[in-house]
Amino acid sequence: MNSVVVIGRVGQDPELKFFESGKSRASFSVAANRWDPKTQSEVTDWFNVDVWDRTAQFVGDYVKKGTLVAIEGRIASSKWKDQTGEERERFLIVANNVRLPGSRKDDGQ
Repeated sequence: MNSVVVIGRVGQDPELKFFESGKSRASFSVAANRWDPKTQSEVTDWFNVDVWDRTAQFVGDYVKKGTLVAIEGRIASSKWKDQTGEERERFLIVANNVRLPGSRKDDGQ
């Protein structure tokens, strides 16, 4: 099963994009802290997140840099060739639910 939950703070204001098909996408990054027992310190992991359509609209309306979010979704990969012809790959979270813990505004998806 490909399922992920991340709770963290948004790294920059989401970028909202509208497509001719009528779909919309919001893209942003989330920083989540975890304890690293090896270094005995807190470590920050960064995750790229895409959300679509109604959830993208919600994110565009209520999520800004620094907002605490709870993301539920799946891990997806994207492959492409860069300008030099080298194959590249990145992983991101495709979220189907974005919640704002402690806020009255909540996507509820």
